Amino acid sequence: MFDDWPLPAAFAALFVIVMLRANATYWAGRAISAGARKSRLARRMNTSGYLRAENLIRRWGAPAVSLSFLTVGFQTVMNAAAGVLRMPLRRYLPAVIIGGLMWALLYATVGLAVIEAALGGAVSWYIILGLALVVVVATAVFNRRSKARARALPDTP
Repeated sequence: MFDDWPLPAAFAALFVIVMLRANATYWAGRAISAGARKSRLARRMNTSGYLRAENLIRRWGAPAVSLSFLTVGFQTVMNAAAGVLRMPLRRYLPAVIIGGLMWALLYATVGLAVIEAALGGAVSWYIILGLALVVVVATAVFNRRSKARARALPDTP
């Protein structure tokens, strides 16, 4: 898809894509955290150990967020964890920007060529993007239904 684009254009497009994805994952984590704080999990989230871990990720989690963009798959977990643990935006945004810049540069230069070589040109990028969209929509529907079920459960102490 991006192989015939000039490098700066491919880099810019990939950066926008990764920023949208990473920040959506962060905010989904924040929403999950907010919902959990209103459920039976709230007691566990207010223990000293949990609060200590939350403070550590707030203070030192930014480098981990940035470096996670050099991995495959772990970046999503780190962005979700940063959201669930409510990493402050003043730490998260610089970390995600640095990580996103590294990711976009990696994929704009080497990454896409490796993916295309692995696929052998047999699969259209439009099919891959379509499947990614299906996964995003299915995840959103699943999350919405889970929240509805959680609200329907009686809140017993």
